[in-house]
Amino acid sequence: MTTVQNISEQHAALTALRTYLVTVAEAVGVGSEAHTVDQDSPVSAYLALDSRLTSHPDRDLALLWDEESGWSAAVENRAEGDLITVSYLGGSTVVPPAQRVARFVQELSGLPVRSCSARPRLRAASTEEALRQLMTRHRR
Repeated sequence: MTTVQNISEQHAALTALRTYLVTVAEAVGVGSEAHTVDQDSPVSAYLALDSRLTSHPDRDLALLWDEESGWSAAVENRAEGDLITVSYLGGSTVVPPAQRVARFVQELSGLPVRSCSARPRLRAASTEEALRQLMTRHRR
């Protein structure tokens, strides 16, 4: 019975996260298909953007999210195939309103970004139920 409950909690948390990601995708002007979720702990997500930074005009820009640090912006490192974080949104929550995330992207788009600010730790990775509750609260 515990296994079924854990699966149910995980499903509810991921459903709530995907709903949040679709809301953010709409706010930043990309389609809902532009995101992926990694279910390992800490849970994280990737959201491809249609814009580039003036400081990295030849690299694709993406938003990254994880349940400990919230949102960050990253550019693709084509040579190595990984991502280079250029800035963190920070704040007081890992699930800020979608419009705040959109402003973060707009702020980055007009500024030369050289390096990332320090990675915030806004909360510790926890249970699926705690993540679901956190995601549910963002809609209120």
